[in-house]
Amino acid sequence: MLVLSRQRDESIIIGDNIVVTIVDVRGDKVRLGIEAPREVSVHRREVYDAIQRENQQAAKIRPDDARRVPDNARDAK
Repeated sequence: MLVLSRQRDESIIIGDNIVVTIVDVRGDKVRLGIEAPREVSVHRREVYDAIQRENQQAAKIRPDDARRVPDNARDAK
């Protein structure tokens, strides 16, 4: 892990197209601004972990399980 010290309004660059800027520091909280291309997903760690868990659960569904879902539930948007 790379550990850097930055002050408010200072940035770091990740790759060629991701910029992380320190927006504010209040006590033990740091606010970050993140500029990244639309195709790059940016999530808080706990949200990312929840998405991964949901994807793993969805991957375990067997074709027989999907056939048991009522038609109106499959067509809902």
